[in-house]
Amino acid sequence: MITTLTRYTVGQISEGFVYNELEGKGLFGLAGTLTIQPEYQRNYIYADGKRDVAVVESLLKGYPLGLIYFVRASSGQLEVLDGQQRITSFGRFVTGKFAVTDSNNMQQYFNGLAEDQQKKILETEILVYECSGTETEIKQWFKTINISGVALTEQELLNAIYSGPFVSAGKAVFSNSQNANIQKWSAYINGSVDRQDFWERALDWVSKGDITTYMSKHRNDKNINEVKTYFDSVIDWVSSVFTETAIEMRGQEWGRLYETYHSQPYNASKVAKDVNDLLEDSYIQNRRGIWEYVLGGKTETTLLNIRVFDEAIKKKTFTTQTASAKKKGVSNCPICAGTSGTSKTKVWAQNEMEADHVTPWSKGGGTISANCQMLCKTHNRMKGNR
Repeated sequence: MITTLTRYTVGQISEGFVYNELEGKGLFGLAGTLTIQPEYQRNYIYADGKRDVAVVESLLKGYPLGLIYFVRASSGQLEVLDGQQRITSFGRFVTGKFAVTDSNNMQQYFNGLAEDQQKKILETEILVYECSGTETEIKQWFKTINISGVALTEQELLNAIYSGPFVSAGKAVFSNSQNANIQKWSAYINGSVDRQDFWERALDWVSKGDITTYMSKHRNDKNINEVKTYFDSVIDWVSSVFTETAIEMRGQEWGRLYETYHSQPYNASKVAKDVNDLLEDSYIQNRRGIWEYVLGGKTETTLLNIRVFDEAIKKKTFTTQTASAKKKGVSNCPICAGTSGTSKTKVWAQNEMEADHVTPWSKGGGTISANCQMLCKTHNRMKGNR
């Protein structure tokens, strides 16, 4: 890697600045000789009315913006290796895309600033390291220098490493805030379009969790047909089985659940009733487990983390049960008492017993004193959901 320290002014970098509102990224600067967001770069994330304004305020106060890195591509064109967020911010301001608040609490666009303030911004010098090297060297350095500021996500790093037509096609669909499907997808997926969360989820599902290998294999593909088809299949399946949505559905492992259950038939009306009943059940502590519990035939209650009997109920039940058993001369475990052999009359200590729902929770039994019985550990674990 060869580097040369160069000085540019904000005015020079902003000359010929082009910003694409639909894609949310700065495209070109330096009179067309600088590519601001090459494909390995993340989307512009400073357009929040705070960080973009902070960049401009730093320029007006004479604060340094820090080093910026350009790389000389094989075509001779310069590309931004690090600093595209800052460049896009001042480029957007200089070209009138947003305003800042002045000392009189008035909103001012660049053209409305006093001439001396405009000049101060345009003549501010930016220190730039111009670098040249192999693709591997450039991307490794890109990964290294992005350890400060707003950290890159794992998917942003993978986009950089495997940049090419495949990543470009993927970002055009899954990293496009103008995609009309984003609202629908957001019912099932956590995260932000700008931070590549939807693109990452699509890759995770189609690759069965091995995104790196999948991206390496498909790096030069001209389309993402397989990714899109599989992603749509998962979303369509989820939305057809679960016709109602809830906040806890976001971020579920829908790819894994699709692989496990999509070949099974479901009655959407019954599924909706089951889910709603479970959402209203105060005994369930893990509401996120409800959807997998229903898909699996409502047998795996550990997914729900059912509220257990508290110590007071267990102690009271043990005391009552043991006193009654001693009077009858039988075991204080009801199941043991009904058997033959030595366990028929065995009186267990409390720490040798476990609390059990007389009527299983899954069959409507509540976690209340009247539905509690103490069983020896062996019989409680044998009883299961019966």
